[in-house]
Amino acid sequence: MNMEKLLQNPADSFAQPQDVCTDSSLSLADKIKILRRWEYDARELQVADEENMSGGPPDQLGDILAALHSLGEGSASRSVSPTKHGGT
Repeated sequence: MNMEKLLQNPADSFAQPQDVCTDSSLSLADKIKILRRWEYDARELQVADEENMSGGPPDQLGDILAALHSLGEGSASRSVSPTKHGGT
């Protein structure tokens, strides 16, 4: 798989976040990078939805965070951001 394409839009290559975790062709670091990008995209969609700019794909943030947690990347290893964008 082309990593650049996977990072541009993970939802184009994977039906659900857990599919990233089970892809044996990816390293752990690559899986985390892809899921973090997907997390960022999901947070951006939530912000857009709150600003009445809906119409995107269904909210998958919970599934993405669960997939990250299954890889050992969860709230314990990453501080929680005060904004939905992931920034401070």
